[in-house]
Amino acid sequence: MAKPAVVVPSGGPPRLSHDELMAAQKETLSAPRRKYSIAARALFVTLDLVYGKRRTMAKFKVLEIVARVPYQTWEHVAYIAVTHVHQSIGFAKRIQDRIVEVRSQQDNELWHLLILQDLIVREGSRESQLKFFWLPQLIAFGYYQFSWLLYVVNPRWSYGLNADFEDHAEHEYMQWVADNPQWETEPFDSDFEEEYGVFESMADLFRQIGHDERVHKNESIAAMDAPRFE
Repeated sequence: MAKPAVVVPSGGPPRLSHDELMAAQKETLSAPRRKYSIAARALFVTLDLVYGKRRTMAKFKVLEIVARVPYQTWEHVAYIAVTHVHQSIGFAKRIQDRIVEVRSQQDNELWHLLILQDLIVREGSRESQLKFFWLPQLIAFGYYQFSWLLYVVNPRWSYGLNADFEDHAEHEYMQWVADNPQWETEPFDSDFEEEYGVFESMADLFRQIGHDERVHKNESIAAMDAPRFE
């Protein structure tokens, strides 16, 4: 019997049914990609040069290591800000609401990372410590500094760069599923099912992750036009 999709605790992207996930994949693959910024294109080229253009579990794990960085940046800046404006209750509350939202986004990306790592371990794949631990840490560190600088100068630029990154991730996940039709009948089994969700197949798992990235993209696009911390 197929395992039904479940609804995870509130605060993250919605969990979709199989039919909804199929529709989401079709919608993503038929939609054009964003017009990526020079910074985003440079990041994608760097990842392709280091990890190859082929879509692999290990490469997506690196993507997820990097994906959490902007949310960490925004959370850090927000915590600093709230210490300076805590006497203004209304503004401090708006900053705190923003912290909660950013934390939820960051946690969702963490589940993606943990699930990919779990699947890699279950496959018995061996990874280079330099290529898949130290280099991703270096890339993430540089991305953190750049995201922080953009946010300090103009938050809209930081949100825009993240929207580019999430749009890229959304399309890559959905195309990855299309490239692997055998996943339609391969069951998803992970130690993190209870926390993230139970899905009928590996295909639906990665469709859900792709849809999560779409949600994060749209949140960043909405934030581009909103006042800071609102």
